[in-house]
Amino acid sequence: MKTTLLLLSYYCFFHVSNSSTELPIGIHPLDEKYYASEVIKCKDGSNSFTKDRLNDDFCDCVDGTDEPGTAACPAGKFYCRNVGSTPKFLFSSRVNDDICDCCDGSDEYDSNVNCPNTCVMGGDFSYQRRRYRPRRKQLNRIGGKSANGVNMDDSAQRLQGLKILVLVQVVLIIIFLVVRKLYRRSRSKRRHLR
Repeated sequence: MKTTLLLLSYYCFFHVSNSSTELPIGIHPLDEKYYASEVIKCKDGSNSFTKDRLNDDFCDCVDGTDEPGTAACPAGKFYCRNVGSTPKFLFSSRVNDDICDCCDGSDEYDSNVNCPNTCVMGGDFSYQRRRYRPRRKQLNRIGGKSANGVNMDDSAQRLQGLKILVLVQVVLIIIFLVVRKLYRRSRSKRRHLR
């Protein structure tokens, strides 16, 4: 029973938050069939492209249909799945720009920033930070780096990720302790019944 509950909690915290279909990055799940064929027509009808040119960092469609996961097309849209929170679309110019816009961090898959997944908490880290002090003003005020050359924005994101990791570990420990206590009680009751 203890093992089963631990596996269930592991599944809930890690597998559900990371589960997704095999869609290319930045594509809405309802567009799965649209992108399934080998030759795909641009949504505005201006052109068509082969599946191997999807997210190749070269804009083949004026509307950005072929580059939902890159910043190649100015009119493109990136879909944040944000499992555990609210999904949303971003302008493709915000993909891999070293700013975590999706709470699952999927928009920074190929950047220098390690975005923590804050979707389980129901929050959007970048939104919470902008609400109190705009990121650009803060970086301009301190020059974007500390005295020893460490990028302050990246350090803050890593610290936030560590906080979330510690919180998840604490929750898992609490679940483990509760399960262990319940197991011991049921075991003690079985001994008394014999």
